[in-house]
This record gives sequence, structure tokens and C-alpha cells, in this order.
Amino acid sequence: MSNQKRSLPLVQVDVFTSVPLQGNQLAVFTDARGLSDTEMQALAREMNFSETTFILPRDAATERERGVRVRIFTVNEELPFAGHPTLGTAMVLHDDGKHGQDEIALDLNVGKIPVRFSTRENLPFGMMTQRDPDFGQTHTREDVARAVGLAVDDIAADVPIQTVSTGNAFIMVPLRSLSVLQGLSPTWGNMQSFLEKSDGKFFYFIAREAVNPDARLQTRMIFYNGEDPATGSAAGPCAAWAVKYNVVPPDQQFLLEQGVEMKRRSRIFFSASRQGDKIVNVRVGGHAVEVVRGEVFL
Repeated sequence: MSNQKRSLPLVQVDVFTSVPLQGNQLAVFTDARGLSDTEMQALAREMNFSETTFILPRDAATERERGVRVRIFTVNEELPFAGHPTLGTAMVLHDDGKHGQDEIALDLNVGKIPVRFSTRENLPFGMMTQRDPDFGQTHTREDVARAVGLAVDDIAADVPIQTVSTGNAFIMVPLRSLSVLQGLSPTWGNMQSFLEKSDGKFFYFIAREAVNPDARLQTRMIFYNGEDPATGSAAGPCAAWAVKYNVVPPDQQFLLEQGVEMKRRSRIFFSASRQGDKIVNVRVGGHAVEVVRGEVFL
């Protein structure tokens, strides 16, 4: 029996930041061909980040037509879509110089997601176009307050609590103030009991003021693996919700900051358009910076 181990190349990036050790961590396995679903899930648990991605290279013609095949795993499950893994993986592919410099499309379980690149602050800057949003159920302040451990008046009354999805369903929870956002301490068990009976997968908490005066919104996302420093798949629904309910105007780019309370500040740029009564052209972007490159042995 051979004792030879497989060597799996790995790049770790911090996403939605240009500063190492800020933003949201992502492990990217750059050639995951031959790995089973079980092995991918085990590797995601080993990395223990919010998400880990696995690139499955294909021939150039297929990648041009369908995009680069990528799978996304949390420590518990595979996801159809997630924002910071999309941006971070596209940035790794962009930096390797083999997949073009202007646009890289990823073939995710949710479908083909393009990421366009430009230069901002003398660094590569990626902007993904997410699926058009689906607006789901609205929820009462009383029910959500009980689920997340807040007083009813801690939740804003002038805009709705609503489930919105561009691939993952998040319940947008507008809070009364930044101080309410900063003081959040919900328990996952209580939130999970509510979510299991709703059309949402996670809550996304939103303050319409921020520590950074340049940011229009400050947000938090707390889930079964703790707190997420940046949630691009929630920032897209948040952009759609914000434009729909006139929190921000359409067709303008704004800055959202997340991860501030956990000392991993993420800078997420977002915009969305209005087309009649529909919200379209949901875009989410930012920087990403490489911090680790190496191998994992199995």
C-alpha cells in the first residue's frame, strides 16, 4: 500500500478589504479535482472559516462558455452562493493571470456569476453582479424581537423586515440605531427556531448610521458558526431592499461596513437599479488581499 499523500494547493485571502488581517477570511483550494464531497466538507471544517471554496478546473472552451466551476462550503454545508467566496475566489483567479483581467465568471451552484475588475486605490477591485432579487415574506417586529433578544422598539418601524434573496435568503432587520446594532447578543438557538419556520436562512441586521462617516450602512450577521465579518450574499439583498424602500437612491454606489464589532472591518461597496417596480442590476464589490499560500496534505 502506498503512503504517498496528495498535495492540495491552497491560497488564503482576506476579502472585502485591502488590509491584511481585516475583512473576511477565505481558503481557496485552487485545484480540487478528485476530491469527494465528503473530503471537501472535511477540509472546510479543518479550515474553520465562514466559507472555503474549491476550484474545479476545466478546459478553456468550457470555462469561457460556462465559467470557472467553483463549489462553496461552510463548516456545516455546501452553499449555492456566497458573496465573499465569490469575490475572493475570482480575485485569486484574476491574480494568477490565466483567466483574463477584465472579467471572470464563476460557475456556482446558483448559476453563472460574473465579476468585473478595475483598479481602485492602485489595487485590483472586483464587482460582482448578483441575480435579480426575490422579495419574500415580511415579518412583524414583535416576532423578530423575540427571536433575536431585542425590545420591539429596538427595531425600526419605518421600513419593513423582509426576506430577500439573490441566491441565499436573508431576513433584513432594520435597527433603530447604531448602538442597538453594537449591543446585539442573540443566541443561535432562538434565531434558528424562528428561521426554521420562515422563508429566511439567516438574519441580517442593519443600522442606517455607521462608525465610519463615509459608510452609509453598518451591518452584522450572526449565525451557527459565530459572527461573519462580511456577507456579500446578504449585502446584495440589502442593496435591493435599500433601493426598494428608498433607504438609498438607485444607480449610486455606497459603502457598507461589516465586522467592525469583531475587529475585522470589511468594506463592501453596493448598488442596485430600479426598473419599473422591479429591482435589478444588484452589484456588490470590494478588494481582497492574499495572506497565505501553501499546501494541504491528505
